[in-house]
Amino acid sequence: MWAFFSARLRWWLILAIGAPVLGWVLGRLGDLIEARRGPNGLSRTLQKGRGWLRRRSRGPLAPRRPADPAGVRDAGTPAR
Repeated sequence: MWAFFSARLRWWLILAIGAPVLGWVLGRLGDLIEARRGPNGLSRTLQKGRGWLRRRSRGPLAPRRPADPAGVRDAGTPAR
């Protein structure tokens, strides 16, 4: 079935599903290593990888960002 998807859709699926899962796995491994041996270079690197992927994630697995305080009630936006 994978062969029937276009190259663009396959690449999107890899990024949309694979990147957040990889970030979760990296963070989980970093947490397990840190719990067993304490903070070290490997655990910090794995957790940095999790943070890097999390900041670039979109969709349901992405961290929630606070709403813009100006929002729709911006002075430059006409009221409806």
